Amino acid sequence: MTWIGSTARAALAVLLVTVLAALAGCTAQPPPQPAPAPEPAPRTEPTQIVVGVDALGAGFNPHLLAHQSPVTTAVATLVLPSVFRPDATGALRLDRTIATSAEVVSTSPFTVSYELNVTASWSSNAPIAAEDFVYLVEQMRSQPGVADAAGYRLITDVRSRAGGKAVDVVFSEPYPQWRELFSDLLPASILKDAPGSWIGALANGLPVSGGPFRVASVDRARGEVVLARNDLYWDTPATLDQLQLRRLDPNTLAEGLRVGDVHVGLPTAAPTVRQTVAGIVPAARTQNAPQPTVTELGLRGDAGPLADPRVRQAIGAMVDREAVRVAVAPDALPADSFGLAPSQDGYAPSAPPGAPARPDPAAVERLLTAAGYTRSPDGGWVGDGGPLRLVIGAAAERPDDLRVAELVASQLEAAGVRTSVVAPPAAELFGQSSVTPTPPSTTAPPTPTAPVGTAASSTPSPTASPTPTSTATAVPGPGGGVRVDVLVQPRTVGGDLGTELASDFGCPQPTAAVADPPRVPTGFCFPALQPLLDSLLTGPANPQLAATVERVLWAQVPALPLFQPVTLVVSTPDSDAATGIAPGPLRTGPVTGAQRWTAPVG
Repeated sequence: MTWIGSTARAALAVLLVTVLAALAGCTAQPPPQPAPAPEPAPRTEPTQIVVGVDALGAGFNPHLLAHQSPVTTAVATLVLPSVFRPDATGALRLDRTIATSAEVVSTSPFTVSYELNVTASWSSNAPIAAEDFVYLVEQMRSQPGVADAAGYRLITDVRSRAGGKAVDVVFSEPYPQWRELFSDLLPASILKDAPGSWIGALANGLPVSGGPFRVASVDRARGEVVLARNDLYWDTPATLDQLQLRRLDPNTLAEGLRVGDVHVGLPTAAPTVRQTVAGIVPAARTQNAPQPTVTELGLRGDAGPLADPRVRQAIGAMVDREAVRVAVAPDALPADSFGLAPSQDGYAPSAPPGAPARPDPAAVERLLTAAGYTRSPDGGWVGDGGPLRLVIGAAAERPDDLRVAELVASQLEAAGVRTSVVAPPAAELFGQSSVTPTPPSTTAPPTPTAPVGTAASSTPSPTASPTPTSTATAVPGPGGGVRVDVLVQPRTVGGDLGTELASDFGCPQPTAAVADPPRVPTGFCFPALQPLLDSLLTGPANPQLAATVERVLWAQVPALPLFQPVTLVVSTPDSDAATGIAPGPLRTGPVTGAQRWTAPVG
């Protein structure tokens, strides 16, 4: 019995183990645990350079007088494609990212052939092609208020080859300075059918890019333009993620440079700015960068009292140009020539003896008397049509121009001329024969509609301006506006002398393409001067001929040159190491080469 019991107990134990094992096999297993989530990559801030500026300007079309500003120059240099670009010496060099070759292939008719880089394209994926050449030619010949249009007026045909990647440009006359053309090309595929494309679509940015950066946003309320790396750029990409152009007053600029929130300053040079940045520790470096414009007084020669050259000469003899410069832009370079700017090689004052180079009451008396004016008992000048009265216009978006207008108005009032000052939008002032009689005020004009691809505020920055010196009634002009007799305007400089003189003071001739070409903003046209300008435009450089043109212009006085503004380039040791910033070529300025800048360390 003992043996049997032991055997039974052993069998029972084996059976129990077997049952338990079977039951264990039927029990549900826990699900596999998921692998731990990877640690998120640390977020990195975009590499950027912040550049402090005075103002954003009226718009971003580099071909419009109304949009001339240091910010427009900077944006165009980094965003828009150019067939030729100035090198460090200012000489034009072929930009092979845009064109692989450009050469004269015929002299009869004069023809230039361009072979475009097949990989060059806009950030919209449209190719940079012949249609962009055609668009720029058409606009430069037909639109008012453009800069340096004389060379484009010589073009009779633009022929496309190789699917638009080869272009033949035919001229009516030989044009030795053809390399001046087709800089800052604009995207025809977007602009040619856009309403108001030449001005409106470019008022708050550039819709696409053909360069290493693109315009990411324009915020006028904050005073900021953000350029971002163009990821669709076909050549070496920009090193920086962003370049921010930010409107800052001198104190904020200096503090930002000191703490490192701002890396470079590009304010207009002025003693107050120099004094403010002088206190930065470690010491900031300052360099002068003359701007590619000369501020001048344009005297309207096609209508009104200033149609008489004797009256224009008298007005020139009333204005103390040096006093205006010292009051408005004391660090600017005094300008005394119609062609070259003071910062250019070969510049020299060109005013001959007897020219209205400085206030001359005796000359005023003689000239206005000869023109039929007499002094009234109150000292004012009176002609057959009543008191001598002039309207002075300055663009609302250009505060320094407004200060010039007020000072000139005060000087003319003191000399016996009644004046009124108007401040219309820049595009209206330089593009229309009559303007809205808007008085200067502390309220800037409404911001134009922003183009596709940019962000813009509806409220621009306020720009303070002085109170008008006179409320004299303006002379009505066409369309219910007023005719402006004296314009405070920029004149572009830095290019070919013959091209600029012919563009600024020539008489555009009707052609089959443009039956009624627009004149310069002042309406000036002196037919006896045109053959000399044509010779300068289509012939070799001729200093003697240029000097003759200068003498004729001083006799006719279509304008009074005042000064060349200067930008102050302010940088710290850290930003110098990252950017190597310099004044740059006159036409492209201090941001030239910014695609190679790096972010400052520290």
